[in-house]
Amino acid sequence: ADRLQSCLRDSDTIARFGGDEFSILLEGIDDEQTVYVVADRLVESMKQPFDLNDRQVLSSASVGITFSGLRGEGAEELLANADVAMYAAKSQGKGCIETYRPDMRRSLIKRMDLETGLRRAVRDGEFILHYQPIVDVVDGRVTGLEALIRWNDPERGVIPPGEFIPLAEETGLILPMGKWVLEQACAQGSAWRSKYSDFDLKISVNISARQFQQPIFASEVADVLRVTKLAPSSLVLELTESILVQDSSAAVRKIRELKELGVQLALDDFGTGYSSLNYLRAFPIDVLKIDKSFIDGVAKGAEESALARAIVQIGETLSLRTVAEGIESEEQATELRSLGCVEGQGFFFARPLDLDAVESLLEDRVPAASYTA
Repeated sequence: ADRLQSCLRDSDTIARFGGDEFSILLEGIDDEQTVYVVADRLVESMKQPFDLNDRQVLSSASVGITFSGLRGEGAEELLANADVAMYAAKSQGKGCIETYRPDMRRSLIKRMDLETGLRRAVRDGEFILHYQPIVDVVDGRVTGLEALIRWNDPERGVIPPGEFIPLAEETGLILPMGKWVLEQACAQGSAWRSKYSDFDLKISVNISARQFQQPIFASEVADVLRVTKLAPSSLVLELTESILVQDSSAAVRKIRELKELGVQLALDDFGTGYSSLNYLRAFPIDVLKIDKSFIDGVAKGAEESALARAIVQIGETLSLRTVAEGIESEEQATELRSLGCVEGQGFFFARPLDLDAVESLLEDRVPAASYTA
């Protein structure tokens, strides 16, 4: 409160609105740009760490702005509009500023409806898993299955993850969802490995940043493996570079705990993030997943495929498995084979499949490319 007040004039009004929200009224300002200067000043003031109990604590501020006199709004409507703009700013990330627009209210209502539905889905178990095969790019033999969550909404049908995962991350609902995915995928993987033992299937599960940051995450994985009786070496946990960069020392400890369990670790979307080679040196990774952006051009000549070739060579040098993501054509698969990539996944081989389709795939013992239709 003191910091915020230090950014204002004596004639300005500031009040704690509730929770961690403050409302500020700037009167007698003719130039709108001045408002944005003040907003920038407020955001910057919160970027400096706070000294609390001999520790430095970092915080940030998101600012929503609305102007009076445009449509004759009353005080309550102005406050509500500023609040809507603030939530729009928060959705853009930390330290952002947004000005109210009428369409924001519709977006906020839509978001609130989605959050309400998502909480109900977690409570009532409205999620299902589909599995996308990971195959040997030489013969199409299935070597693994990646578990992918879908929301089976009773009114709208199956909703793809891109529409609800970001909100789940923001609200913390990703924690019960992620635990459910891990439990279901491991149980199903254990059943498939018993039934189709000649496949030596690996079950891949994507891990969110929030999951990985939980102090009990490794013990949760251990509990799931014990209950489902899935061999630890058959579980592949897919991590992104953004997870590892947040706190590398803590990440090293957690990864060591996971490796002690015997699970495999994959670095997802490799090459699109930060100092990738440093992570390969610091973390005991087993699998490199080559991002689709590098696969799109592999059949278009040497220059376009250079990055994919380099990643495959890195994998070979460090004795890591390489898995190409997003393979969509025979030409891409052929080029990846020539580059030495061992495994791949994508619509050319198979879209994500429901349980019955996976069973048919494994029963028939046919290459996954037969299921692209």
